[in-house]
Amino acid sequence: MLVVTILSLADNCTGLQGFLVFHSFGGGTGSGFGALLMERLSVDYGKKSKLEFSVYPAPQVSTSVVEPYNSILTTHTTLEHSDVSFMVDNEAIYDICRRNLDIERPSYLNLNRLIAQVVSSITASLRFDGSLNVDLNEFQTNLVPYPRIHFPLVTYAPIISSAKAFHEQMSVQEITNACFEPNNQMVKCDPRHGKYMSCCLLYRGDVVPKDTNAAIANIKTKRTIQFVDWCPTGFKVGINCRKPAAVPGGDLAEVQRALCMLSNTTAIAEAWARLDHKFDLMYAKRAFVHWYVGEGMEEGEFSEAREDLAALEKDYEEVGSDSLGDSEIEDAEEY
Repeated sequence: MLVVTILSLADNCTGLQGFLVFHSFGGGTGSGFGALLMERLSVDYGKKSKLEFSVYPAPQVSTSVVEPYNSILTTHTTLEHSDVSFMVDNEAIYDICRRNLDIERPSYLNLNRLIAQVVSSITASLRFDGSLNVDLNEFQTNLVPYPRIHFPLVTYAPIISSAKAFHEQMSVQEITNACFEPNNQMVKCDPRHGKYMSCCLLYRGDVVPKDTNAAIANIKTKRTIQFVDWCPTGFKVGINCRKPAAVPGGDLAEVQRALCMLSNTTAIAEAWARLDHKFDLMYAKRAFVHWYVGEGMEEGEFSEAREDLAALEKDYEEVGSDSLGDSEIEDAEEY
């Protein structure tokens, strides 16, 4: 039924660029059906881009005991079918809602409105005139150095409570600095422990190039930000003149300017390592495996998926440690 609906919608498009798929990693439907859908889209629309927005299991907050199994199985299955996957973990956005918006017990509505702001910023240049990531293929071109390394870290600022909206608006420098703070990330990991492979800064609203150049120059003086030496191009900047929209009566304040940073960093491997560890603890006892076998899976699929995730961790490790010789770096910088 869903495939027929997608086919109908795709046929009505004058210029189909690709698909945005929203699903969770931890739940049965989001992981199992999500993986099946991604596979089907690859078969039916092989050359079209597929971007995922995935709710990833949080380090401390769990909604299901079998989250580690579901997450690793779906990541293994979708790894070759997804071009770019933007991850959001519940704990990170819960903390942002509590800290920035003063919401003691965030509801799904609060969380989804925050995620919606991020998605809106990421897709702004697809919908309005922009200079960077103006089509779905560009996300892959700008962010993904190798097909498997396609999990950018998303950071967003400013996140201000509507109750504090009367305060002075944050400057371009302030929102740029804020996006390099772990507190504003959509996934719990520490980018100071990793290296950047690519970084897109998507500004929107009242922003001019002079201010963004000054802000980035200031960021570059900080030693905490380290790029892999084989990718000397550094930051890509996009400015979209449309300021972020706020939901009337919502928790988020209306702001004049905002920044969504998409960075492909080796630090996100921390998230995989945490998940793999949880998987190992359960799988060592074969806990809950019978549920999956009873539905027609084979136990070997678990080992295969876990090995693939171990390889993914290794990929990130190797990408971060790969070094060019001095002469190669000089050649690369000439271009």
